[in-house]
Amino acid sequence: MSLAFDEFGRPFIIIREQETKSRVKGIEAVKSNIQAAKAVSRILRTSLGPKGMDKLLQGPDGDIVITNDGATILEQMEVENQIGKLLVELSKSQDHEIGDGTTGVTVLAGALLEQAEDLLDRGIHPLRIAEGYEMACKVALKRLDEIAATFPYSADNHEELVKTCMTTLSSKIVGRHKRELAEMCVSAVMSVGDLERRDVNLDLIKLDGKVGGRLEDTALVNGIVLDKDMSHPQMPKELEDVKIAILTCPFEPPKPKTKHKVDISNVEQFESLRQQEQEYFREMVKLCKDSGATLIICQWGFDDEANHLLMHNDLPAVRWVGGVEIELLALATGARIVPRFQELNASKLGYAKSVREISFGTTRDRMLLIEGTPHSRAVTIFVRGGNKMMIEETKRSLHDALCVARNLVRDNRIVYGGGAAEMACSLAVEAAADGVPGVEQYAMRAFADALDIVPLSLAENSGLAPIESLTEVKTRQMQAANPYLGIDCNDVGTNDMRQQNVFETLIGKKQQLMLATQVCKMILKIDDVIKPSEYE
Repeated sequence: MSLAFDEFGRPFIIIREQETKSRVKGIEAVKSNIQAAKAVSRILRTSLGPKGMDKLLQGPDGDIVITNDGATILEQMEVENQIGKLLVELSKSQDHEIGDGTTGVTVLAGALLEQAEDLLDRGIHPLRIAEGYEMACKVALKRLDEIAATFPYSADNHEELVKTCMTTLSSKIVGRHKRELAEMCVSAVMSVGDLERRDVNLDLIKLDGKVGGRLEDTALVNGIVLDKDMSHPQMPKELEDVKIAILTCPFEPPKPKTKHKVDISNVEQFESLRQQEQEYFREMVKLCKDSGATLIICQWGFDDEANHLLMHNDLPAVRWVGGVEIELLALATGARIVPRFQELNASKLGYAKSVREISFGTTRDRMLLIEGTPHSRAVTIFVRGGNKMMIEETKRSLHDALCVARNLVRDNRIVYGGGAAEMACSLAVEAAADGVPGVEQYAMRAFADALDIVPLSLAENSGLAPIESLTEVKTRQMQAANPYLGIDCNDVGTNDMRQQNVFETLIGKKQQLMLATQVCKMILKIDDVIKPSEYE
């Protein structure tokens, strides 16, 4: 595309290969973009809430994923439309920043655009709608701060954090064991978190799993679980008071870095070469043994001769351990990662109280458990399940719960779930719209109506009469000035979310509102779409 001028100096645009492209301008372009965003949003709407439905996604290579995690669904979907891709990025942003609420933010953005479409039909300019949405968002954020409650917690008392994680796990496939799993997640976060700085490094928490067993067999290991076994079958399977050497150099003879080759013409030359290799291996094993190490963990492979020598020198070893796992091991055991054998000494060894090899099922799958590390700032949640899809979905669910616990450590303020916070914000925005004299008041009321999509979807997905349930609870909330009333999705018998222990993090809810508003403003300001005609 380039700019040109006619004989009167008026600019016009020349589009390359114009005959192969289609172009939509003005209000039609805005409506076209809104339709694409609504289509993506409606896919996720049925996944919202504790009784939301799951999606089955089949990848290009035939792999099947079953999940109700919004970020995973959108990531697996092949979205061609550019505006649809914007909502995919929106969900990813929520996932990276908060870790939870990926479905809600997409549903809310779709509802805001749906309300904006009605305003466009009434002749209101897109920019005025965007300005009204911005004003309404500020009112809603202020209301969230007003209704937020603070959860006190400490290293010894973190029951409130467990309750909030249970709310997150309620909408997942693992909901029937939410109490046990929530306690594991909070314990893991407390183990690696720095409460003074109010910071948690989630990279120190490893999620691992193995097919087989029951979900109840999922356990929190204060250490590292490696999906490896000892490099030689005759090496000991259980070690106590272990001094660990972590190497990133292979147990192999050095290879010449030239293109020359070695010709062997007789047995004596071959024997000399073999003895030279053996001498290399003996030197490597001797350096490891002299350092005082009782377990070798190596990033690379072993030559068979080296493996045999390690076994005969009573030096257990593990090979092909990935870089991320090596870093976690170094953090947990206090070891230094050694790049060359000559640099290995006693000061660079780590320590673990026990290292044991465990096996599963009839296939004898083996894994290593490294426990009792002095710097137990690295922990592992070891997941068991009936099949691979169950384990992967459990991992995604636990990741959301870990992120919620992390967010509460950073900011321990919460709002109440079940759509209670959205209805409170909706009432506040409606009241504030009455004091706005311009056209923006219509956009603010539309924003308030869009917020109702969350409690509406929760009621619909729970098998309740959506409009009737929403109207009843919203009226009670307005009359009683009680911002804690929400949709009773689980048929407990009360709409008070404090009694049901349904909580959401304040920063997560605020991030949802801000991201959804920003994306809607961006889409409303697009009035010219040029694309290849074959993608129409």
